[in-house]
Amino acid sequence: MRRTMIIILVVAALLVFGFIYYALDPSASSAFPQCTFLTLTGYKCPGCGSQRAIHALLHGDVVDAFKYNAMLFIAIPWIGLCVYAESRRTRNPRQYARLNAPLLIWLFLAMVLIWWVLRNIFGW
Repeated sequence: MRRTMIIILVVAALLVFGFIYYALDPSASSAFPQCTFLTLTGYKCPGCGSQRAIHALLHGDVVDAFKYNAMLFIAIPWIGLCVYAESRRTRNPRQYARLNAPLLIWLFLAMVLIWWVLRNIFGW
């Protein structure tokens, strides 16, 4: 019963946030937070452009979404896999262990750091 309630709440929250990101353009609305790192330093963080990318994806504009934040195309499936593995942790511990292997986590971190540096060097 508790698990079902959690799933319902998560799905409801995703639907609400999905509607908000569909209805409002983060580029034109002050309802969305600005990146503190970008404001303070002038450099983009790894997540900069994610809100605009999600808005573009919800409108079916994959090309613009990729331009806003290409790393999101790796992060979203990765997060989905990790959430799925966590939900089946007791049923499939090998899958959970593989996705949470230290080497894989370090590789993902390296990818994020490389993305962070390259997007600021080349203006992505």
